[in-house]
Amino acid sequence: MRFTVVTYGSEGDTRPLVALCRGLMDARHEVQLFTEQSTLGSARALGVPVAALAGELQSILRLDDPLRELSRRDVLKTFAQSLRLVNENTASWMRSVSEHARSSDAILFAGLASVTGRTVAQALHKPAINLCLQPTSATREFLSPVLPPMRMPAWVNRLSYGVSPNALMAFLYGKATRAARDEIFGRGEYGGSFADQFPILYGFSAHLVKRPDDWPESHLITGHWPLPPVDWQAPHELLEFLAAGPPPIYVGFGAMSSFFRREALGEITTAIAGRRALFYPGWSKISAAMLPDNMFVIDSIPHSWLFPRTSAVIHHAGAGTTHSAARAGVPSIALPVAVDQFYWAARLAGAGVAPKYIRAAKIDAKTLAGMLEFTAQDSVRERAQALGAAMAQEQGVPRAVTAIEALVGTGGAATGDA
Repeated sequence: MRFTVVTYGSEGDTRPLVALCRGLMDARHEVQLFTEQSTLGSARALGVPVAALAGELQSILRLDDPLRELSRRDVLKTFAQSLRLVNENTASWMRSVSEHARSSDAILFAGLASVTGRTVAQALHKPAINLCLQPTSATREFLSPVLPPMRMPAWVNRLSYGVSPNALMAFLYGKATRAARDEIFGRGEYGGSFADQFPILYGFSAHLVKRPDDWPESHLITGHWPLPPVDWQAPHELLEFLAAGPPPIYVGFGAMSSFFRREALGEITTAIAGRRALFYPGWSKISAAMLPDNMFVIDSIPHSWLFPRTSAVIHHAGAGTTHSAARAGVPSIALPVAVDQFYWAARLAGAGVAPKYIRAAKIDAKTLAGMLEFTAQDSVRERAQALGAAMAQEQGVPRAVTAIEALVGTGGAATGDA
């Protein structure tokens, strides 16, 4: 079969889709991945055909001088620019995706490009499957992951999915999507919700999120979609650093790194208190000159290789990094910034492999030092190792490939005809 796969976001959004595409290719299917241009490297390394969608998200999130503290206005401006980027490029995305999708057997869509993917599927009457890295299906068991985690009555939990990730995207990008759809495909009857029309495959671990009993049968948790091993050689300097002492602490915030400014970095380095650490600048402009000598600055390195060599992972609790750290069998410290990161931070704490999270905006050295002490407990490390071993047995990519083959091959993947 031939698949059109579309997503848009950071590396954490793209890498699981790359893993799934590689799995489909290994099962002798054809794929074409469309994604954000700064995240193409992992696809190319695995031989996955990939094309860049218009717009550069990294240029927006890579904020200026990290020594300058951000104001509320800076944060709101970044959000507004991100919103404008998607809306301004929706028509371009739709044209690129539809050109390939016309000869595809199905469209698989995820991330900020979900509204584009489902609209193309509806317009072309193509089977389609929604791929998600966080829960978007309404349930009575827990709140929508875009809301702060808290215990609420079951009816409130279900009602909260009016602000699920998919619902928010449909609201924020709906007007631009409708205009692009009418321009490219002409006016037609397009409607319904994600849940009403499309099966959903969830690329996260059932060991972190147990499948709710009230989800539709077509909404499946397959397990995490990790990148397969690649022939990657670690830099000599990094190998020397790792060999020179005990496993270091990892500090990295991916696309969110630009929101960690001078004050936050000061609190983190004070809490680490001279211990060996690795620092990944991500999309920020933080350099080694801004950090103490005990922190070794690294480039992008496969998490599957690096994290098992660390003592703890300090991160923003994006879905991808959350699963990579948990699968590596090491404790986490979650400092979430926005949206579903609070949800995943709470899931790690609930599994007993991370302390209760603190918001990135409220970091203080004393609290963070206590969190590091938590990760050093034998009981915590044992739970982390057990969780990693369990996740390693999930076979998320093969299970997702089998599900896709079944849904598309039997007509179970919905089209715009419904």
